[in-house]
Amino acid sequence: MPVLNNSEVKLFLLIGIPGLDYAHVWLSIPICLMYLVAIMGNCIILFVIKTEPSLHEPMYYFLAMLAVSDMGLSLSSLPTMLRVFLFSVMVISPHACFAQEFFIHGFTVMESSVLLIMSLDRFLAIHNPLRYSSILTNKRVAKMGLILAMRSIILVLPFPFTLSRLRYCQKNLLSHSYCLHQDIMKLACSDNKINFIYGFFVALCTMLDLALIVLSYVLILKTVLSIASLTERLKALNTCVSHICAVLIFYVPIITLAAIHRFAKHKNPLVAVLIADMFLLVPLLMNPIVYCVKTRQIREKVLGKLQDR
Repeated sequence: MPVLNNSEVKLFLLIGIPGLDYAHVWLSIPICLMYLVAIMGNCIILFVIKTEPSLHEPMYYFLAMLAVSDMGLSLSSLPTMLRVFLFSVMVISPHACFAQEFFIHGFTVMESSVLLIMSLDRFLAIHNPLRYSSILTNKRVAKMGLILAMRSIILVLPFPFTLSRLRYCQKNLLSHSYCLHQDIMKLACSDNKINFIYGFFVALCTMLDLALIVLSYVLILKTVLSIASLTERLKALNTCVSHICAVLIFYVPIITLAAIHRFAKHKNPLVAVLIADMFLLVPLLMNPIVYCVKTRQIREKVLGKLQDR
C-alpha cells in the first residue's frame, strides 16, 4: 500500500511470517489448535482451583492469576493473528491498533508482576513456613491481585494516548501480526521522544520485576542451604521448579528479542517474528502443562475431574 510523503496514514499494515506468505492458511491450523488447547488447559486449571476447597490457598490463587494473565495476553493478539493467517486481512485502523497494544502490554506487565509475587510466595513458604498462612491471608491475596491489576493499567494507560498524538505518514508497515508500542512509534513522522522515554521506563519496570525475582531465589537458596537434611532441601527446592519454568518461559523470549533488536547488525526478520509469536503462545500453552506435571495437588485434582467426567 503506497503512502505519499505528505499524506496521513489511515491504516496500518500487519505482516505474517516473512517468506511464508503462501503457507499462511496452513500455518493458521496449528496456531488455532495451539490456542484452543492452551485456553482449554488454563480454563481447566481455573475451574479446578475454583471448585476444590483444598486448593483455596495463596499459591493456587497466584496460579489462577497467572492463568488469567496468560489468557489475556494471548487473546489480545488472537483477533489480528487469525485475520492475517486465516483470512489474509493485513490492514488495521490506528485506533484499533492502539487498543490492542494497550491490552498486550497491560497483560505483559500483569504477568511479570504475578511472577514476582509468586516468587515472594515461595520465599515466605520456605523461609517462614509456620507464619506463612497468617502472613498471606485470603484477604491480603485479594488485595495483592487488585494492586497488580491497577499497576498494570496505570503503567500502560499512557501508551494509546501518547501514540494517538503522533502523526503517521510515509510508513505504515508493522513488524508483526499484532500491534506493539515500540513498533507503532517507529512509524511516526513527528517527534516520538516522549514515547521512547516512557516505553523505556515501562521496560525497566518489567526488568526490575525480574531482578527482584532473582533476588528472591538468592534468598530462597540461602534458606535452603541452611536446612540440615538433604531430603528436606530437595523437597523445598522442588516446590519452586514450576515457578522457575514459568519465569524462564516468560522472560527468555523477551530478553532474546530485545538482544536481537539491540545488538544484531543484520537481524533475520523471520527469527524476530517467530520469537515474538512464541512470547504470546508458549506461556499460554506451557504453563498449564508445567504446573500439572510438577505440582502434585494440581495434577491429582485435574485427573480426578477428568475421570469423573
